[in-house]
Amino acid sequence: MRWLTPDGLVAALAVGAAVWWGLGWRGAALLLAFFISGSLLTQLATGRGGRRNARQVIANGGAAALGALLGSWPAAAGALAAAAADTWATELGSFSPTPPRLITSWARVPRGTSGGITAPGTAGGLAGALAMGALAHLLPPPGTAPGFTLIAAAGIAGMLADSLLGATGQGVYECAACAARSERADTICHEPVRLIRGWRWLDNDAVNLVATLVGACIGLLGSRFSS
Repeated sequence: MRWLTPDGLVAALAVGAAVWWGLGWRGAALLLAFFISGSLLTQLATGRGGRRNARQVIANGGAAALGALLGSWPAAAGALAAAAADTWATELGSFSPTPPRLITSWARVPRGTSGGITAPGTAGGLAGALAMGALAHLLPPPGTAPGFTLIAAAGIAGMLADSLLGATGQGVYECAACAARSERADTICHEPVRLIRGWRWLDNDAVNLVATLVGACIGLLGSRFSS
């Protein structure tokens, strides 16, 4: 499959099996909606698509799989809403005619900077959260209360958590020779890069995982308080 690397395909099958096991075809439909929409938007934004590896699949779908195995529709749906909101925001944000602004300081930053937000990206993220909320509202398992507002809110919260972590805790590296910056520790410019901000372990995949966990927790806790 052109949207996944070989190890990404294995991880996607594992996530899909966990979601199906825990929530049946309804959970699988929600997962598939996220995967297809995100992959199509990536292809639209890049013109060639992107192949997600196992780490990226787990980062975006692991929290949903855990929620499904726990039998919690709100947790799984909240995680997928957060993943969709972040993915839609990232891909649609690439069409912004103006540079992004850092969510914490509102300073202009180069395109692709973690924590940078744009009007098209924010609108896309909101649309992704609302779309997943609507689908979760239409497909709840028997005995589960529909929760459009809760799931959409979980998605939006996850997207905001992603941007805030990207702007503050995510590792940023710099080349000592030319000051070029990267978010990857294995980057070599003129010489190996050095960490100048954030934590080494908090890369983009870790940020995505935390964001989906935020969405899952809000979905789970919100359903408990509303029941």
